[in-house]
Amino acid sequence: MQRKTRQRAAILETLARQAEFRSAQQIHEQMRSDGETVGLATVYRNLQALSSSGRLDVLIAADGEALYRQCEDTGHHHHLVCRECGRTVEFLAPKLENAMTAIAEEHGFTDLDHTLEVFGLCAEHAQLAADDGGDAR
Repeated sequence: MQRKTRQRAAILETLARQAEFRSAQQIHEQMRSDGETVGLATVYRNLQALSSSGRLDVLIAADGEALYRQCEDTGHHHHLVCRECGRTVEFLAPKLENAMTAIAEEHGFTDLDHTLEVFGLCAEHAQLAADDGGDAR
């Protein structure tokens, strides 16, 4: 059972106002600009505890940095993430889940766990890329 602390509540409140995945540094900067007096180490420690308990989703960016987001769906789900703006959409994929279970069973694997993030361009950035005549990356 996690302790309820003022810092943890402030982190959750900050994340509740964010739609995209954010790094610990970005969350810390936002909290400081909101007037919170919290250290970066405290933010890291609380983000780790909150993600371990399932309260936050963690996404590992292409550069290896952990990004955090408070998810709308507390059950198992996946994400579509815009490479340009970070806009994130949660989705369920029961057919994919069934296929992964069948593949695992075929190879003798049990006690499965996985994450799935699909990266692309949101509709706005896809349109911008089309208007520019190419990829927005």
